[in-house]
Amino acid sequence: MDAVQLAAVLAAVVLLASVLSVELGVTVALVELTLGVVAGNIFHLSSAGWLDFIAAFASVVLTFLAGMEVDPAYMRRRLSASVGIGVVSFLGPFVVVSLASYFLLDWTVRASLIAGTALSTTSLAVVYAVLVERGLTDTSIGKLLMSATFVTDLCTALALSAIFIKPNLWFPVFLVVSLALILALPRVAPWFFGRYGDRVIEPEIKLVFLCLLVLMVLADASNGHAVLPAFILGLVMSRHYSEHREEQKRLRVVAFAFLTPFFFIKGGMNVSLGAVGANLGLLGVLLAAKMLPKLGLIYPLARRADRQHGTFATLLMSTGLTFGTISSLYGLNAGIIDKTQFSLLVTVVVASAVVPTAIAERWFLPSAERELGTDRKHAAAESEEYV
Repeated sequence: MDAVQLAAVLAAVVLLASVLSVELGVTVALVELTLGVVAGNIFHLSSAGWLDFIAAFASVVLTFLAGMEVDPAYMRRRLSASVGIGVVSFLGPFVVVSLASYFLLDWTVRASLIAGTALSTTSLAVVYAVLVERGLTDTSIGKLLMSATFVTDLCTALALSAIFIKPNLWFPVFLVVSLALILALPRVAPWFFGRYGDRVIEPEIKLVFLCLLVLMVLADASNGHAVLPAFILGLVMSRHYSEHREEQKRLRVVAFAFLTPFFFIKGGMNVSLGAVGANLGLLGVLLAAKMLPKLGLIYPLARRADRQHGTFATLLMSTGLTFGTISSLYGLNAGIIDKTQFSLLVTVVVASAVVPTAIAERWFLPSAERELGTDRKHAAAESEEYV
């Protein structure tokens, strides 16, 4: 299948996913992941260079958008809750999966550590997609989830870099440029958006995309990751976008209409049902080793932070996708794990994105209108106390 044929097939899958999402009332990311698994295995679709690039770029754009939704003041105010939930969300499954892979599955030490790293993540992409679609990004539970997810993925990225990746001479350049963009863009953006924005050609979106692509180029050259600096870049831009909601809306439209569907579909296409079917026992061990410590360790802290929505927060914090896939793919390309191990890890990653999210949306989804109203009452009460 050539590039145009593959694009046409996936475009049909993207449209079908959107229709099913509306009809079933399920977040479109879950439908896209599921259809990616089905299309990849039934029609034996394989990825192409253009799809790999769009999926990689979409993950960085999604992370930037997620950073935009974090309220820095809220994160500082709830720092202990965010850090506590985020750290145990990483540390529990990292330790349990690594030990289970080594002692129960008889994997090598390096393969076990790759498994622990891959299954320790919480998916910024999935969490953000759910919060946006359900209108929860401006609620206290949404802000708590975004803050804690960032902490988890920061720990995962640091673990992957410290244990496996060997930075080269480009790494200092990557750090310097990342810092320069984080410092410069919030200062340049108001003038640039004011001078060139609000046009059909969307120069402000192109400026953001250029910054993210520069991060991707340097990250690739330095054996680093563009996802974390992209998140921080979105974080420092959050104040600007909170004052210019129309710009934020247009950027979201571009991302969710074109980029993110291919990211989620490609994630599903990575799953080999044949390899999974032949190793169901191993799959069960890995899935349990990821989910049990996530659920058991996060719930008490999440319930303490938000008593009413502790279960919802716990389930979404148990998801995985972006960094899990990145870590698994790194292990495969570096020869640390084989294709069967890769398929098992990616299947667990995808399952952890679909199942907890579906349960959270079906039975524990907060009402956005009620939460926003409660948050406004709390803010008014705090203001009166201050006065």
